Amino acid sequence: MSDTESSTPTEPEPEPSVSEPVVAPLPIKKKREGVKMTEKQKADLTKQVNKVCKDMTVSEKKSYRMKMMSQMRKGNSIAKAHKAVKV
Repeated sequence: MSDTESSTPTEPEPEPSVSEPVVAPLPIKKKREGVKMTEKQKADLTKQVNKVCKDMTVSEKKSYRMKMMSQMRKGNSIAKAHKAVKV
């Protein structure tokens, strides 16, 4: 065999198609474990909201309550949650 026969070009690699974008697989979202509030925490929160939110609008009251609930589920007391929300 001569050198010319063995050096035949191989098939060219196919070019990636431009029309199909490469999409990474979506990460699997971990479901958050919800920490439920105790009955005492719920009662304390209601008492706090009624005390603090006398002159707030309905939307402000709801926003304050939701922020407080979030902090309390993390384990904060009413006083710590209030400080964190008001800052």
